[in-house]
Amino acid sequence: MIKVRNLNFTYQKTQKQAVRDMEFDIHEGEVFGFLGPSGAGKTTTQRLIIGLLRNYSGHIEVLGKERNQWGKDFYEQVGVAFDFPNLYVKLTAKENLALIGAYYKNKPENTDILLDRVGLLPDKDMRVENFSKGMKMRLNFIRSIMHNPRLMFFDEPTSGLDPVNAHIIKDIILEQKTAGKTVFLTTHNMTVAEQLCDRVAFIVEGQIVVTGSPKDLMIEHGKRVVKVEYQRNGKLEELNVDMMNMAGNKAFMDVLQSGDMKTIHSCEATLEDIFIKLTGRNLL
Repeated sequence: MIKVRNLNFTYQKTQKQAVRDMEFDIHEGEVFGFLGPSGAGKTTTQRLIIGLLRNYSGHIEVLGKERNQWGKDFYEQVGVAFDFPNLYVKLTAKENLALIGAYYKNKPENTDILLDRVGLLPDKDMRVENFSKGMKMRLNFIRSIMHNPRLMFFDEPTSGLDPVNAHIIKDIILEQKTAGKTVFLTTHNMTVAEQLCDRVAFIVEGQIVVTGSPKDLMIEHGKRVVKVEYQRNGKLEELNVDMMNMAGNKAFMDVLQSGDMKTIHSCEATLEDIFIKLTGRNLL
């Protein structure tokens, strides 16, 4: 779906090189995560692929064609939802979807279904200027998918949402993937990336540091240790056991046979742990 080779981009006003020699592929039907701190170049890369920024060097191939060779028909096949909602605040939620939906050849059959899915149906006749940030984020999200695009770009899609509504948005993203759609997601929220992404790329100062599936990265950089918590003399104790020698570890076998074990889990690294380890940078 997307092939990027030797991509470079510099903002002319500030002369800041935001993207440096970037190369990556995004396959059809996958959720691909771009992970990094603010200012790392995540959104810039998305904007270059979408076409909101131009004058890049290198190659961006989208849907089999160089990005700068696409015309307006490109936008029939993509959906975009940035961290800052782009809506008509003097219109109602229903009117926003009707107006924006009119831009596309493939129009949604029933926008009430979309509004209901994200909990906005009771507010469909309210002007968007009276919406909270979370309500705007949810409306902006369904605006980006209502024309059934093949390729979707989401920038911090759960920002400003409470856990219930964040869960709804994540469920919809996974449903889009199940339907064969491709999702390019940028975030600095590693939990969201772990839950949604088939593959991730860590980006710092415009460069990709590593690419891989979250699970593979977590196993590769984690400790091969099992942590056990157990009850002894009314206190919760902890035991760390080498994963390769569990059967030969007497202390572990004693706890296992005693029936006092409370929890047991392996010690994979989190994506945030890996990011800090590989880049020496925090995500904020």
